[in-house]
Amino acid sequence: MKEAAIAALIAFGLFVLLIGFRTDPGPTGALVLSTRFGVLAAVVAAVFLGALARALVLQQFAGPIERMVPVSLKAALSRMAPYATAAFIAFAIFVPIIFYNNRYLLDLGIVTATYAMLGFGLNIVVGLAGLLNLGYAAFYAIGAYSYALIALTFGLSFWICLPLGGVLAALTGVFLGFPVLRLRGDYLAIVTLGFGEIIRLVLLNWQNLTGGPNGISGIPRPSFFGLPFNATDHGFAATFGLAYSPTHRVVFLYYLILALALLTSWVTLRLRRLPIGRAWEALREDEIACRALGIDTTTTKLTAFAIGAMFGGFAGAFFATRQGFISPESFTFTESAFVLAIVVLGGMGSQLGVAVAAAVMLGGFEFFREFEQYRMLVFGAAMVAVMIYRPRGLIATRKPSVFLREQKIVPAAIVGEARTGTPA
Repeated sequence: MKEAAIAALIAFGLFVLLIGFRTDPGPTGALVLSTRFGVLAAVVAAVFLGALARALVLQQFAGPIERMVPVSLKAALSRMAPYATAAFIAFAIFVPIIFYNNRYLLDLGIVTATYAMLGFGLNIVVGLAGLLNLGYAAFYAIGAYSYALIALTFGLSFWICLPLGGVLAALTGVFLGFPVLRLRGDYLAIVTLGFGEIIRLVLLNWQNLTGGPNGISGIPRPSFFGLPFNATDHGFAATFGLAYSPTHRVVFLYYLILALALLTSWVTLRLRRLPIGRAWEALREDEIACRALGIDTTTTKLTAFAIGAMFGGFAGAFFATRQGFISPESFTFTESAFVLAIVVLGGMGSQLGVAVAAAVMLGGFEFFREFEQYRMLVFGAAMVAVMIYRPRGLIATRKPSVFLREQKIVPAAIVGEARTGTPA
């Protein structure tokens, strides 16, 4: 009862001004102050009952919530992980076939795959190398603007501008990596946050090159290896004997970003098994021990920033060609925070977790679109619950990437004995 009362008192202090009072336009146009004490009382009562239920039911389970799950169920879920990944990919491949006539779901799938690709790229920096980056939207913006400027200035095709955008973003990642070689933790986060704001302000004020707040419009759309998606005789539909439909371009964009996202995930998984990938994981666990082992931390950090930025540049180039218009408002700190939330929610270092988190977060936002007033409240509460009960993410993974001979499971009893026992 004491814990529940304290929680209700804190909720009252937080929500008394946010929910208890409201300003509405009056008959003369001036704002009129109205009260909503009934709603405030309901929120405080819900917090009280929730805290009381938590204290009565969950307090008896000491430690993380994973201890409530039987060991046999954990083993079964672990064996099902590869099948779940295959099922997730198969469903993603058949989405355009199942929802061909639903433009809304196709666009949602494109956005989800784009953010999943961004999450895969940031997962290299944050999840594998352990370097907190709060300015990842800067690489996203560099890829988009590089694609737009090169395509409009030199008239190059999408398949040439896409790798150029990724390469330029990778060079920017190396440029960012040098000043932060000696930084870690909060200091690294502050520098990357400042870098993201610098890029946004440069795009906003360099009007001769970037168009400033007006952005860049008329960005060329991608074609199917030279076949445009239009109703002409040389278009995609006429070449393959199909009836013209605007959905053809949407389906092509969906499969294009899906292929890019899967390629990013595959490359990341392969890199984890290489020496550079194991160096990233060693750097994440302990930088001092990493140096003691003779690993060049300078090269390790620079490669993590460069490769992560390259994938962000690829996603930015795709975003530019899909939208046909870009502006600095699309690359604010909110984008960096959203991608970071995907990585943390899914589980740092987990590729499947990032994909699931992107689908859950984008789908959740769309599901609560009709409840716009409470959407952020529900989203924030869900994030807090995940961080309390699943602190390592929905699909946490800290398994070694390479085993000497075979993977061996250490029994829990031996681990507990090693933790509590005293050396002889």
